[in-house]
Amino acid sequence: MKKFWLNFFGGLIACALCLGMLLVLSRLSGAARPQDTNFSFFWLAGRMTLQGQNPYDETQYLAGHDTYQIGWRPNKIFPYPLPLALLCVPLGLFSLEDAHRLWQGLTLLIVALTIYVTLRQWARPAQHRLFFPLLIASFFFGPLYLSLETGSIGALSLLAVLLGGLALQKEKPLLAGIFFSLTILKPPQGLTILILLGIWFLARKNWKAIYGLALGGIMLLALGLIQDPLWLTKFLHASGAVMDRTQGVQSNVWAFAYLACGGATPCSNLLGAAGSLTLLGLGGYFLWRKQAQLTAFEALSFIIPIGFVSTVYLWEYDQILYILPLVWVIGQFVQKTKSYLHAFLFLILIIFYAFFAVSELGATQRDLWSLGNTLILLAGFWLASILDEKPERALRAVSKR
Repeated sequence: MKKFWLNFFGGLIACALCLGMLLVLSRLSGAARPQDTNFSFFWLAGRMTLQGQNPYDETQYLAGHDTYQIGWRPNKIFPYPLPLALLCVPLGLFSLEDAHRLWQGLTLLIVALTIYVTLRQWARPAQHRLFFPLLIASFFFGPLYLSLETGSIGALSLLAVLLGGLALQKEKPLLAGIFFSLTILKPPQGLTILILLGIWFLARKNWKAIYGLALGGIMLLALGLIQDPLWLTKFLHASGAVMDRTQGVQSNVWAFAYLACGGATPCSNLLGAAGSLTLLGLGGYFLWRKQAQLTAFEALSFIIPIGFVSTVYLWEYDQILYILPLVWVIGQFVQKTKSYLHAFLFLILIIFYAFFAVSELGATQRDLWSLGNTLILLAGFWLASILDEKPERALRAVSKR
């Protein structure tokens, strides 16, 4: 009973801290108008679906911008998979401003839950004590800051990955596969993650997880077809338009291939594809070789950054998924070294660099520098994996001091 109340009050404190820090960040950032952010796309899609309209209908979608005074309209239709509009319906129940604040709060709660659950992968209190320091530090992590500012939907993918990892841990692979399939709602993000997960599941002969991925994908496809039988064709056309106007500005191999080739085709496409397939091949090889040794959260901590750097289109705010591998790497440093020193040095390094990348994005409108977030995280994963664990007596000595 005592443990229950400790967890209960700890949760209340975490919620209060999230809301307090959200207020501070909104003041510091100038509280950008929701009408000028990515969030307006999701809210409008949810509101239109609630009203029986089709966000893939160009006339209706642009008229919605006029109705709700959304001045920023870079897309002619909703630029995400149509089934995502159904998940945005609850947001459409509120005004745009209230929905934006609500989503910011939910984003922070999902981040807090991710930190808590990831730290619980260790039974020792040494990792559990990191919850509040990591929660506070996360508010200054560039991708989360940008997610709150823009109203990005990336926290939904983070929640899907977290629930999938928990389902695997609880030996419910079919359910895990269904959760993981939700990452495809942002295809550039989900496709590479699902490819690497599929390789890992295949190596482990985890057929139920593979069935879950397929079942989840079929369910999402069917939901979209019910709304609009031509939604796949329309989505591909809209996605192509988005990528055409954002080539060479993101932190992945495709962008750097585009820059290396001076934007010329087919050079950039061939070089980008070669780089992407090489990274996915090396990542798949690692997962295949280590399949029996990797826990669910350890595999995800490797898959997420590799998936990001090998895909065709993502911004730094999409790196909110890095919260999970970041916490895992820090927990491993504490486990291996029996000290908080290395963990906090790594945390300080990535937070300062991520904010530098945010500042460069704001100044240049080019997101190339956030590649460093990925490289730092992968370097941390590698170091945490190869470090020899200190004997237990070292932990007791640290505790006495």
